[in-house]
Amino acid sequence: MKGLVKILCKTTKMTKAFISKLSEYFQISVGVILASVGLKAFLLPNGFLDGGITGIAILLNSTLNINTSIILIILSIPFLIVAYFSISRIMVIKSIVAIIGLAISIQLETFDVVTDDKLLISIFGGLFLGLGIGITIKNGAVLDGSEILGIYINNAFGISIGKVILLFNFILFSITAIIVSKETAMYSILTFLITAKITDLTIEGFEDFIGVMIVSKKSKEIKNAIKEKLGAGMTVFQGVNGYGNNGPTENFEVIQTVINRFEIRKINRIIDTIDPDAFTVEYDVNKIKGGILRRYLHKK
Repeated sequence: MKGLVKILCKTTKMTKAFISKLSEYFQISVGVILASVGLKAFLLPNGFLDGGITGIAILLNSTLNINTSIILIILSIPFLIVAYFSISRIMVIKSIVAIIGLAISIQLETFDVVTDDKLLISIFGGLFLGLGIGITIKNGAVLDGSEILGIYINNAFGISIGKVILLFNFILFSITAIIVSKETAMYSILTFLITAKITDLTIEGFEDFIGVMIVSKKSKEIKNAIKEKLGAGMTVFQGVNGYGNNGPTENFEVIQTVINRFEIRKINRIIDTIDPDAFTVEYDVNKIKGGILRRYLHKK
């Protein structure tokens, strides 16, 4: 009986792992399709560039009429080799699938010209490309070798990934301005900025967190209200002494909590109702991990 239970448990774990992997590759496929839409429907027909290896492939296609898909694969090979030996072999396997998929999609997909407005081309080309890149990265793969280069140089020399990619693209867009035109280079920079922003939003999500620090004589009531009405966790510090409107203060509580930005008005109403004279400080939170907050935001 025990042996049967172990077999069932092992089978269940293997099934979950398989479904998880299948989901990752499915999402990578969605990312590849979105990126190829951005390229084929907007950027490629109009000679606009994105950053990185994709941008180089587009530049070579527009100036030398070399097939974009072939160039994309060839230029990605050195970066994938670097990633294989220095970063993650699993990431390399996923990235090979993603890059080949993107190359095939670019080769096979055909779209009518959506618009000839250069501003709309930059915006929507960057939007689709950013969504595709973000979804792909979120599932452990990359569509562009410049990200691999950034990770490698960061690990080797401590230079930030953002600075490496920025320098890489600065050189690319400078060459574009000289070879093609300054206008194309400027619109390409706009496309790159939109792509980068959408990529960040796709990876990090739209959750935006605010930290709130509260000092009040009615801290007990405020703690209970935050717990009951918001369901948020908190940390309570013991203040030794301070100085406020009523002069010196000793032995008071300092409440610290982190909430979603959408809840900031709600917590302010709670504080104002209980203690209008409470001292509060709000500040941006870049990253959170663990605690009650995630359970609060993602109720099942």
